[in-house]
Amino acid sequence: MRIPAAFRTLRARLTAGLVVLLALSCLVVGLATSAALGRFLVGRLDEQLAASNGRFPSSLEHERHSDADNLPDSRGQAAGTFGARLLGGSAQAVVVRAGGVAPVPLTAADRRTLAAVPVDGRGRSMSLSALEEYRVAAVRGDENDVLITGLPLHPVEETVRRLVLVEAVVFAAVLAVAGIAAAAWVRLALRPLRRVAATASRVAELPLASGEVAVPERVPDTDPGTEVGQVGAALNRMLGHVEKSLARRHASEERLRRFAADASHELRTPVAAIRGHAELALRTSEPVPPEVRHALGRIEAESVRMSELVDDLLLLARLDAGRPLEARPVDLTRLVLDATSDAHAAGPDHRWEMVLPEEPVTVTGDARRLHQLIANLLANARTHTPPGTHVTVRLRVRDGTVVLDVEDDGPGIPPDQREEIFQRFFRVDPGRARAVGGTGLGLAIVHAVAAAHGGRAELADAGHTIFRVTLPASGE
Repeated sequence: MRIPAAFRTLRARLTAGLVVLLALSCLVVGLATSAALGRFLVGRLDEQLAASNGRFPSSLEHERHSDADNLPDSRGQAAGTFGARLLGGSAQAVVVRAGGVAPVPLTAADRRTLAAVPVDGRGRSMSLSALEEYRVAAVRGDENDVLITGLPLHPVEETVRRLVLVEAVVFAAVLAVAGIAAAAWVRLALRPLRRVAATASRVAELPLASGEVAVPERVPDTDPGTEVGQVGAALNRMLGHVEKSLARRHASEERLRRFAADASHELRTPVAAIRGHAELALRTSEPVPPEVRHALGRIEAESVRMSELVDDLLLLARLDAGRPLEARPVDLTRLVLDATSDAHAAGPDHRWEMVLPEEPVTVTGDARRLHQLIANLLANARTHTPPGTHVTVRLRVRDGTVVLDVEDDGPGIPPDQREEIFQRFFRVDPGRARAVGGTGLGLAIVHAVAAAHGGRAELADAGHTIFRVTLPASGE
């Protein structure tokens, strides 16, 4: 059985525990008082029986029980008093009623029950077929007979029942009041713990993933004499360590960004020089040995690749540094048309399809970076899928946002690599049939450019490989 959430809280469990303990205490007190009262009243009956010493049943010794007018005198006897005389195997029994003394019809079982009562003058409980339960005592008579005197237990039982009823009502009221008081007390006592939880919740809402992060939140309750104070002090120490660690991480990231930006900036000139000299050497009219020409071609190709890598690193460093991009109206439909046309020219073996809205889609941003975003997505679909793959570029406006999907029916991306697909220098498993090598920065640039424009890039899970970029529509 599932416990409701409201009863799984610490406050509810503490309140319920206090109420249960109090209810058990009330139950023990009720049972003890009821048992004590019952024993006390039965003891009083036994004292009355001992004091009577068989006087009432002794009057049966000389009465003729066939004549109702000659029954014993009931004066001085309490209502319900029972008397019985046993002599020579015969038994006579009477009981005091409201109008006098009435004979009690005895069955064979009743006679055996009366005969079994020990003759010691001590009180015992007994019941007959014609009577309710009685407390009786038997003594020896003057004529060697047995005289049994009894008093009804019904008043005792009725008194105990009334006590139980009163206790039930009183204890129920006490439990209700105690439950309300316990809930208020527990709520007051747990208020410092709620402050600890509130502080932890506010810290959890802070953007701690990246950037410069400060953790100003602290728990106000740090009294070492209380358990909550100890928890609060420990949490404050932990938050201090976290804040220092985040500050060190941010400083390290800043140093790494500056290094990447400086290194990329410094490498642009020598890489461009190497590329230029290689191109110049290949254009010479002098005869060049084939192996030298091949080496120069490789130098030119690698210098082009290094130049692209340096440009990508420099772009990522600038985006990480938060440098503002251009904010102009950009016709995203035109960018999709141009980028898809370029991709078709670069990958004629693929089947390219565009699904565009009838009206132009406009966003506010940097046209060059958005074009690079689209080109990187299309290049990723072209280079990591085999020839004949169907690539669909879909652009639409939905709920005030612009959604760009690049979908292909290629081999797909393994599930264990989906979480890392937008990380820098990450390359998908070679089983994805790459046609050419990449730097592992294309999708990282897509993610960074989308974030710089207030959007996001993600890998949708819909049976095919779908890279989805969501951007705010123009004016949003």
